[in-house]
Amino acid sequence: MRHAVITALVLASATLAVPAKADTFDIVKQRGSILCGVSQGVAGFSSPDDQGKWGGFDIDFCRAVSAAVFGDPDKVSYVALSTKERFTALQAGTVDILSRQSTWTLSRDTGMGIHFAGTAYYDGQGFMVRKDLGVDSALKLSGATVCAEQGTTTEQNVADYFTANKMKYEAVVIDSADSIIKAFDSGRCDVYTTDASALYAQRLKLTDPAAFTVLPEIISKEPLGPAVRKGDDKWFDIVRWTLFSLIEAEEEGITQANAEASLKSQNPTIRRFLGVDGDNGQQLGLEPAFAYNIVAKVGNYGEMFERNLGQSSQLKIARGINALWNAGGLMYAPPAR
Repeated sequence: MRHAVITALVLASATLAVPAKADTFDIVKQRGSILCGVSQGVAGFSSPDDQGKWGGFDIDFCRAVSAAVFGDPDKVSYVALSTKERFTALQAGTVDILSRQSTWTLSRDTGMGIHFAGTAYYDGQGFMVRKDLGVDSALKLSGATVCAEQGTTTEQNVADYFTANKMKYEAVVIDSADSIIKAFDSGRCDVYTTDASALYAQRLKLTDPAAFTVLPEIISKEPLGPAVRKGDDKWFDIVRWTLFSLIEAEEEGITQANAEASLKSQNPTIRRFLGVDGDNGQQLGLEPAFAYNIVAKVGNYGEMFERNLGQSSQLKIARGINALWNAGGLMYAPPAR
């Protein structure tokens, strides 16, 4: 199926909204595709190429869910959502999954009718400045004008940071990331603050990316992950265990290249994970080979990270705390048994 992008406005009028307690899995199966809410274009996470084909870390996650459900990673339609409309679109049933660099917080997880399925990327808020500003630390930004995106957690984080460090600043709040880039590039603000991963992505859009630097301070915890509607436990379980399967596959050394050969493994953990033995798939309402399909058609978590965000990508972000738990990071999946 060709990748498609559907604007939220058109989709909302053309698709029956899904009530909070509806069985999204059955609706998805009947429709024959997954509606995945993504950004309007952030390099490395979700953006279309010149042919309109979407790619990125958040895109690959939705492809992994499609592989788990359909055995085919491309039964997905991508819905480009602004920061303001992302949660409303999920609540209304405009999308089945929100995979859009969204921070898991208490208020969002308890008061918005949505559930985060887990953390797909551990991030934190940072600062980007022009190199010629001569600043090498965020603690030297007193008096600066700071651009932040409206309706995000960055507004409160930056206010808290400057207050805690007894620094003054002038906030320039703008309603979209692309508008911030234009303002920052033109010199309207001295500093651009958002999640550090997004700063690396947005830097590529500047007139002279090499003239800008991301400062070392990280001032917040921003666990980014996919979200679904509350009251839909079956779909929540499928999305959550898709994420865990990506992580578990890396830990077990199962890659896109060796997934088929791994079916012959005598390791009971690998056999159970790939659906050769056991009933993991049945417990989720999926085929026994759902995890095999995820890895064979999309890859494991490490492969997904490397091609979209890591050293094989334009962003070249270090794995850091997003490494596996046994490699000094935080990525950890419960046992698949």
